[in-house]
Amino acid sequence: MDALILSCSTGSGHNAAAMAVKEALTARGHSVTILDPYSLVKGEHHVDRKVGGLYISIARSTPHLFGAIYNLGEAFGRVEQKFSFKSPVYHVNRLMSGPMAEYLSAHRFDVIIMTHLFPSEILTGMKRSGFPLPHTIFVATDYTCIPFTEETECDYYVIPAKDLDRAFISHGIPPEKLLPYGIPVKKIFSDTPSGGKTDRKTAIESLGLDSDRRYILLSGGSFGAGNIKSTVRMLRLYLYMHNNTTLIVLCGTNESLYRSLSEKYKDDPSILPMRKTDKIAELMRASDMIISKPGGLTSTEAAVSGTPLIHMTPIPGCETKNTRYFSQNGMSISVGRSRIRLLTSVSKLSDPAAAEKMTEKQKLHISPTAAEDICRLAEKLSAEGE
Repeated sequence: MDALILSCSTGSGHNAAAMAVKEALTARGHSVTILDPYSLVKGEHHVDRKVGGLYISIARSTPHLFGAIYNLGEAFGRVEQKFSFKSPVYHVNRLMSGPMAEYLSAHRFDVIIMTHLFPSEILTGMKRSGFPLPHTIFVATDYTCIPFTEETECDYYVIPAKDLDRAFISHGIPPEKLLPYGIPVKKIFSDTPSGGKTDRKTAIESLGLDSDRRYILLSGGSFGAGNIKSTVRMLRLYLYMHNNTTLIVLCGTNESLYRSLSEKYKDDPSILPMRKTDKIAELMRASDMIISKPGGLTSTEAAVSGTPLIHMTPIPGCETKNTRYFSQNGMSISVGRSRIRLLTSVSKLSDPAAAEKMTEKQKLHISPTAAEDICRLAEKLSAEGE
């Protein structure tokens, strides 16, 4: 089977989901291509980088503006369903139909999987124009139905959980097209490459950390968003009172944040800033808890790895919905911007019984096999198309 996975670099979550599906497909002997449709635009404009860069800039620097845009999108969607017209997002993405059609005419695929809305909009426009497409699968990467999903026409929609089907149905997605497989994450978050469970001791040793210390992992996502600096300042009180604990701070691609923290805390061994790393699974497994903004992928990775989770300030929009879903189901504690709630929650999850209760809730609600389930669906659809 030849599979095409379409994603966009608006944060790393969509690409991480794409890589997880590719891993599962490749393991079963299939040929897989991952593509950002905007990279097909010829010339030196680097449209794919500009699209991702604009998103990251708004989310990192002006999160409330991002939230306003998200809320506007939700409001537009309600009007759109009532009056049956398409959003500017749909019409802008239709401009990519030409380059995408040219690419698909030159490359044959049995199935197309999309981990981002924009490619779904592009292919929907092509489909409505009569361009022949193989079976299409949309993979939602947040615990909600994001605005403009209702504009797309895919064969199937993989959603994070069964109890979220109402959100998608209310956006006009036919219930028979909804498959509650979960959000795909790489196998390493639940297993080692050799197939055995990665315990905390093994993860700590693989990272070269001290097995006699406790670790708290603080993450602002792939681009270091959120109030990381103020969160570090808040946690210094806890670290002072628990001198056997190290705070690992993931700065992602935010180099200025990394340099700032490295300089400020260079003489404090309890604070360890880190740049972007491919050892996220090991870090989660080594940590006693993770404090993170509520991205869909990061939250799912934490749950699959069995790491107690504290959600700090979300970027308004889908991350607010992610926080709500996780906290209401006992899979995380939401602290917002509150220093008192943060310190209280860290202390609470330091209790092994409270931590175990949360990880049991994570096991109950989050599937570790979403990537494999999507792979089996793709195989079934490919066989039907032969």
